[in-house]
Amino acid sequence: MWRNRRIVALLFALLATQVAALVGPAYACGCGAMVSDGQSRIGVDRETSVVRWDGRTEDIVMRFTVRGDARRAAWIMPVPGRATVELGDGALFDELRDLTRPEHRSRSYFWPRDRDWPFSSGTRDGAGAAAPSAAAPVGVVGREQLGDFDVARLTATDPDALRNWLESNGFELSDRLSTEVRPYVDQGWEYVAVRLAPREPGKVLRGDLDPLRISFASDRLVYPMRLSRMARTPQSLGLYVLADHRMEPASAIGGAAPKVTFAGPVRPESGPLATLVAGKPAFLTAIDQEFPEPGRIHADHELRAAAADTPYRRTVFHDELLTVGGVPAWLLTVTGVAVAVAGSSFALVRARRRRPVAVPVAGSGSGSGAGAGAGAV
Repeated sequence: MWRNRRIVALLFALLATQVAALVGPAYACGCGAMVSDGQSRIGVDRETSVVRWDGRTEDIVMRFTVRGDARRAAWIMPVPGRATVELGDGALFDELRDLTRPEHRSRSYFWPRDRDWPFSSGTRDGAGAAAPSAAAPVGVVGREQLGDFDVARLTATDPDALRNWLESNGFELSDRLSTEVRPYVDQGWEYVAVRLAPREPGKVLRGDLDPLRISFASDRLVYPMRLSRMARTPQSLGLYVLADHRMEPASAIGGAAPKVTFAGPVRPESGPLATLVAGKPAFLTAIDQEFPEPGRIHADHELRAAAADTPYRRTVFHDELLTVGGVPAWLLTVTGVAVAVAGSSFALVRARRRRPVAVPVAGSGSGSGAGAGAGAV
């Protein structure tokens, strides 16, 4: 009995360990570090961002899809220059989704496949304030309440001081944050810290959050990604890039090869997309990328103009069995061939039965010669 209890206790401990590993916090998102308050868990399943760059100014409109039980959390995004932050328009993502939908085409195949009769039963699967004093290790450029977001725009000359500032505002961060932020501090970047604070008491942060629009001056198109290496779970990133030309990442930065899902010019006349591009035509490039091992991320995404503005749209083919009048063409063909073969065989047999046979006549041939010879003797 004691031994059985010990085995049960061991199995329970192993199960608890596995469950904790599955729901453990992911301290990163596609663009920066997602951090919780230490008493709840939050993970980012998907980050979708729209990036607009006109050669001087970069706008990033981002939306997170999160899971977990967090009522408070925050994320940090490094930016190369002074940033302004405002709420984005969620309809922008719907508009872009519709613009980049794949083209659906049907194509037929002749011979039946696994799910076709007779191989199956037929069932189918259905700009900001003045700069702070340079002497301060952490400076608050500005702070705004935007919907469910408490946004602080910060400068930092010391990564440890930045971490301490965040902790003093009620968040327990990963010990790795100071190390991972060091390259940005050395380059003189600034930071956007966002507290996810729902206006409704007790509301859990889950699903698609309201988008945020972050704008800053930049002479190159860069999408911050390096802090995502702190994530404990695989990350998924979707980018809609709006520029003068078709754009492509300079490298995979440690993730799977980026995939272009759409490329083409857009000329919006109204709506959130027209507002983002200021009513001007732009070239839209949609890119998807997976990061199975976030720890391998080693840089930020830098995007550059592709060799040519080649348009592209995904095509989804729907294979259908070729039919004629609802009957599979292969069955009609096989039946027709069988009938033709059977008909030919029947005709051949019948023709053979009707062919005449020669019968020899009595008293003719060699018999007459023999009689003549006898009479002469």
